[in-house]
Amino acid sequence: MIDIGTLSDIPRQGARVVKTAQGDIAVFRTLDDTVFALEDRCPHKGGPLSQGIIHGKGVACPLHSWVIDLASGEAQGPDHGCAKRFAVELRDGRLWLALSAAQEAA
Repeated sequence: MIDIGTLSDIPRQGARVVKTAQGDIAVFRTLDDTVFALEDRCPHKGGPLSQGIIHGKGVACPLHSWVIDLASGEAQGPDHGCAKRFAVELRDGRLWLALSAAQEAA
């Protein structure tokens, strides 16, 4: 895991992009200070999710308004697709990001 800063580095209902060798990862902070990390790429047309509007626990893609669930990475509604999820933890006031995609439970 890598240290990516503090919770206050990300505005509420906002995102920060972390550039990695695997590609850009968007780290989101919701209104209730929950933090999520997804590949910064919509599964529909590849739009930058970090530039989308966050509402509740979802983000709307800025290109075509697909809503992506921040917890699962799944597109909501009749269309299907999934953005890769990454584990992010708040420890001792610092945010730690795993650089490998989160695995689904078996």
